[in-house]
Amino acid sequence: MGIFDRLSTMLRSNINDLITRAENPEKMLNQLIVDMKQQLAKAKQQVASAIADEKKLQAEAEAMKRQADDWERRAMLAVQEGRDDLAKQALVRYNEQLQGAQQLHETWLKQKAETEQLKLALRQLNDKIEEAKRKKNILVARAKRAEAQQRIQETMSGLSDRSAFESFERMAEKIEASERRALAAAEISEEFSGDALAKQFEALEYRGSADQQLLALKQRMGLLPGGSQDARRLGSGEKPADDAEVVPDDEGGGR
Repeated sequence: MGIFDRLSTMLRSNINDLITRAENPEKMLNQLIVDMKQQLAKAKQQVASAIADEKKLQAEAEAMKRQADDWERRAMLAVQEGRDDLAKQALVRYNEQLQGAQQLHETWLKQKAETEQLKLALRQLNDKIEEAKRKKNILVARAKRAEAQQRIQETMSGLSDRSAFESFERMAEKIEASERRALAAAEISEEFSGDALAKQFEALEYRGSADQQLLALKQRMGLLPGGSQDARRLGSGEKPADDAEVVPDDEGGGR
């Protein structure tokens, strides 16, 4: 079984080397299948050679047995012819050929048994390669899934890293604080610059303008009489007189 021992050693060596250098699982598995097929082809050649040797031994054993049979017939012929001296010599050759044929036959039987084991091992190896070819696609899919899971985990780890987000929030807070300080400075500058009295009158004038606009709006809507006196009263905040005050006559008065 030295053939398959060498084959197994070569396969393990190639597989270990590929696994060590593996970057693409699919490429690695395809290369393993190619290596297996190449080694299987070499094993088939070696097994075929062993079978040929076994067949040769069988043929030699059978040929030597036929030669022994021929010398036996010659011995019988010599006896029939009254030539015992030739018969004895023929029997010596017969025994030699028969003994050699028996030894070759025993060697052939052992070789045949080993050859059968080789053929069985070759079939098993071929079955394993076929199984590996069927499993290759499954292994490739599992490898891709594992690679995708690894990328997801790396992405999740990156998302869980709060350092960048915390730096962003600190920068946003810094900018907001700077904006608040700028608004406060502008408010202080406005409060203590310019004529404060003029600003107060500007506010009153704006309010008066708004009151006048409201009065004009109510007049257009028909909610107020159109008299100018009423307008002046509304402008000053007084209520318009709806009816003239009726003063009752004194009893008994009027002449």
